Amino acid sequence: MRTNPTYPVYIVSKNRADSRLTAKSFERMQMPYYIAVEPQDYDDYYAATDKKYGTVLVLPFSNHGDGPGRARNWCWDHSIKLGAKRHWVLDDNISDFYRLNNNLRIRVESGVIFKAAEDFVDRFTNVPISGFQYRFFIAPDSKYPPYVKNTRIYSTLLIENTCPYRWRGRYNEDTDICLRVLKAGMCTIQFNAFLQGKNATQTVKGGNSAEFYDKEGTWKKSKMLVDLHPDVSRMVMRFNRWHHYVDYGPFKKNKLIYRDDYIKKEGTNEYGMKLVNDFYDSRFPTRPGRNYDV
Repeated sequence: MRTNPTYPVYIVSKNRADSRLTAKSFERMQMPYYIAVEPQDYDDYYAATDKKYGTVLVLPFSNHGDGPGRARNWCWDHSIKLGAKRHWVLDDNISDFYRLNNNLRIRVESGVIFKAAEDFVDRFTNVPISGFQYRFFIAPDSKYPPYVKNTRIYSTLLIENTCPYRWRGRYNEDTDICLRVLKAGMCTIQFNAFLQGKNATQTVKGGNSAEFYDKEGTWKKSKMLVDLHPDVSRMVMRFNRWHHYVDYGPFKKNKLIYRDDYIKKEGTNEYGMKLVNDFYDSRFPTRPGRNYDV
């Protein structure tokens, strides 16, 4: 029996029925998920989705130009109606998921890392947002802690449904909601032990690119975040385009709080994961790959 997450998993997607990178990853991993799409895209997504694992949800709005926050809030409400304590919400351009073990980034073949992350976060009372680090930020053969607390969480987020802050704004919604949580004295957890193979922004056709990224560049995107949080952020020019820089130093003092009933267990729980060597990474076709399965 495969190990999958306890909490519902949502992908917010638009105009990417042909690529469906995150959905394809979940289908390969035999992991159940919801994918929320706008009405004009429903037929294409429904036809492309493996119904054994994916359920296509139709959003009650379309082409509003306000970014993905509105759809993410709708998924949030959907998970509350299901009675869930938390929910996952992901971008639609994530090719694979990985476990970092012995300084190697190894692809996983089930939803087991989502379950492990849920169990870890559930031991605390003050972690409304957590998620996975990007694969390309973790260099192979280098050492990293299993997680980092009190920083931004992007693209793959586990959100507690009682979190007092919702998605807002047209851009940088991830950074904004994390900063509001941190400013309130709560914590975030970014897992280095579990990674997402996120494609770089604006490299996958579709999504919100046509509505505003392609037309507006990165200035407005970064400026909006700086205007919302001028106390900890500023504009910087990097790689020939504008970015925002956020100082997370003031939040180092935010401490994790264990549940009163949490009992620490000795030893390491591998959640049934076993290392196998039976696939080839499409990005490196001449190099044998490794993966974790259960």
